[in-house]
Amino acid sequence: MAETSPPAKGIVIHPRVIAVGGGVAALGLLMAGAFLWMVPTAAARETKAACRGLKGDQPINAQLCGGAPCKLPLRAPDFTATDHQGRPVKLSDFRGKVVLLNFWASWCGVCKTEKPALAAMAEEMANKDFVVLALSSDHTWPDVLAALIEGLAPAFRMPAGPLDLPKALNAYSQALPNGIPFKVLLDPPSGDGNIGAITASWGIKAVPESALIDRDGTIRAYFVNKRDWESPVAQTCLRSVLDE
Repeated sequence: MAETSPPAKGIVIHPRVIAVGGGVAALGLLMAGAFLWMVPTAAARETKAACRGLKGDQPINAQLCGGAPCKLPLRAPDFTATDHQGRPVKLSDFRGKVVLLNFWASWCGVCKTEKPALAAMAEEMANKDFVVLALSSDHTWPDVLAALIEGLAPAFRMPAGPLDLPKALNAYSQALPNGIPFKVLLDPPSGDGNIGAITASWGIKAVPESALIDRDGTIRAYFVNKRDWESPVAQTCLRSVLDE
């Protein structure tokens, strides 16, 4: 008599086991979602703590929030400014990098006294993932270049007479032959005003002010008036976002 194979035995799972397993899986997904939600919140708390000594939680003008009080973290509005060659530069061009955006002007004495510490910090923290942008509320580049020379090379003797762009660029290259470790963009005021159009759109009425913006384009800390960017507490604040 020919032999027949025994019937195949399947794996039988009790419905109660299926229900329990499904519950565990759902709980796992819920916990994972909660963890992902908590990560940015924890990062924001850490940045706030790291920047507290630098007073990086100062109020942002409500104009950025449609008139309502602004709370950090807050999405940084994009803008387009120009460099000294007239090339357009967007804030969003630096997405993926941590940006310290410094609002200043050539006519602002405090802004110029802040520039040595800003330059020293930018050089110390030179990194492909970190950039300092100095947005200047000025009508012309000669004014901006002269102010940079005054702030960073005060011993340099400026040429006599009116300063046009070629003359200003020549003086700049002599006074600062190695350039500077941060990027400068021009933000011309509207009409006869002093505050640049972009700067004014942020609700800023006086400079200097600065915003620390993370890789996703979110403002994580905000500073009214100048800071000692070379100080250890400033380094801690900036690196708290850079190291995320």
